[in-house]
Amino acid sequence: MHEPCHYYLLPIGGTATAALAGLLHDAGERVSGVDTALYPPTSDLLAELGVPVRLGFDPAGIPADLDQVIIGNALPRSNVEVQAVLERGLPYASQAEVLGERFCRPARTVVVAGTHGKTTTTALLAHILTEGGLDPTALIGGVPRGGRPWRLGRGGWTVVEGDEYNTAFFDRGPKFLHYHPHIFLVGNVEYDHGDIYPDLDAILAAFGAGVALVGADGYLVANAGDSGARTVASGHPRTVWYGLDAGADLACPEWGHAGGRLHATLRWQGGAFEAEVPLVGRHNLDNLLAASACALLAGLSPEAVAAAAATFPGVRRRLEVVGEDAGVAVVDDFAHHPTAVRLTLDGARHRFPGRRLVAVFEPRSLTAGRRIFAAAYREALAKADVALVAPVFHRARLGSDQALDRAALVEGLRSQGVLAQALPEDGDLAAAVRSQLRGGDVVLCMSSGDFGGLPRRLLALLRGPR
Repeated sequence: MHEPCHYYLLPIGGTATAALAGLLHDAGERVSGVDTALYPPTSDLLAELGVPVRLGFDPAGIPADLDQVIIGNALPRSNVEVQAVLERGLPYASQAEVLGERFCRPARTVVVAGTHGKTTTTALLAHILTEGGLDPTALIGGVPRGGRPWRLGRGGWTVVEGDEYNTAFFDRGPKFLHYHPHIFLVGNVEYDHGDIYPDLDAILAAFGAGVALVGADGYLVANAGDSGARTVASGHPRTVWYGLDAGADLACPEWGHAGGRLHATLRWQGGAFEAEVPLVGRHNLDNLLAASACALLAGLSPEAVAAAAATFPGVRRRLEVVGEDAGVAVVDDFAHHPTAVRLTLDGARHRFPGRRLVAVFEPRSLTAGRRIFAAAYREALAKADVALVAPVFHRARLGSDQALDRAALVEGLRSQGVLAQALPEDGDLAAAVRSQLRGGDVVLCMSSGDFGGLPRRLLALLRGPR
C-alpha cells in the first residue's frame, strides 16, 4: 500500500499551486502549505479539502516531517522560508516539475500553450474529454464555473495549461518545458511578460523549445490564423492546423452568434459537423477550434465533441457577470494584455448588443503597466464607449520612464471619441467608477489581479443601502 508523502507548498494560494495541492490530495498524499493571505476561490477550495494552511512566512513553521517542498515562482530566493529550505538541505522542486513528473509523464498529456486563451481552452478541452468518457486528469489556470481548477482522472490522459512564464527562482525557463507533451497546442504567440522576455524573438524561442518536446508519435496543434503560431509550428512533421482557412486540417467555413452562443460549422477529415458553445467572440471561436482539434486527435468522434462543447459551463472571470442592479450589469474579466482587452470588448459587444460599454482597466502586471503597450491599449480601449484607466499597479517599480502614461492614453482615446478618464490614485475607485455609470450600462472590470474587489464593491454601491 502506498505510504502518503507530505508535500509542503511554498506558497499555496495561487490558482496553479492550489490546483496542484488538490491533485496531490486527491491522489492520496498529505498536503500543507503557507501563504501571506488567502482569497476566494482558492481559499474556499483548500478549506473544502481540509488542507492546513499557515498564514505568514516563518522558518519555524516549516513542518519537520515533510517529504518535499514545492516552491512556486511567486517567491524569490530571499524569502525567509526559501532561505531556510536551502540552509537545511530540505528536498525541493518547482510546482511545474512535480506536476510534470507525477501527472504528465505517465500519461498522454495535452499541453495547452499560447499568449491568450489558455485557461478557457484548457477548461473546455478537459470538459470535452470528461464528457466524452476519457476520464482525464486536468490542471487549469482558472476556476471553471461550478467546479474546481483540477481533476484527477484514471483514463490515461492529462490536460494541463502550459504557462510560458518562468518556473521558479532556480529555473528561469517556461513551465511548459516540464510537461512531457503528447499533444502540444500553440494557440497564439505575441510579445508578453516583458519582465523576463526582452523581445518577441525570445518568446518565439521559448515556444520553439516546447514544440521540440513533441515525440515521434505525438502531435503539434497550431492556429493557422496566428503569425506567431505559424512561425513556431511551420515545418514540424506532425502539425495539425486549425482555423478559418479552408486548407486547415480542422477548418471552419462558417460561424456566428445566436442566443448568446457561438455556432460553427467544422470540417474534419472529409466530413463536416455543427458545433456550438456558450461563449461569445472571435477569440472563443479559436478556443473552440483548438479544443476540438485536440479532442478529435484523442479519439473522440465529431458527434461526441459537439455534444460536450454545447454543455461547457465556462470559466470564472471570463466575461463573468457578477450581478446587475440599478440597470447596470457588472462584469469581471481577467483581460490585461492589449490583445486580450480588445478581444474581450469585441466579445462583450456580442454578449450585450446595444448597451453602452464602460471599460474599467487596471494595468496590473509588470508587463501590462509598460509604456511600450500604449498604442495597443489605445486601439483596444477605443472599442469601449467609456474607458476608465486605473493607476498602474507597479508604477513605483517601473519608474516614470517605463510606466504607462495614463494621461497620454486618455487624451488619445478622447481624440477618437471615447469618453475616457484616468481614475484617481487616491480615494475610492468604486465610487469614482460609480459616478460615471447610468442605467443600461455594462461595466467591464479588467485586471489580472483582484482589482481590490472592484466588481463586487461596485455592485454593492449600485444596490445601495438595504
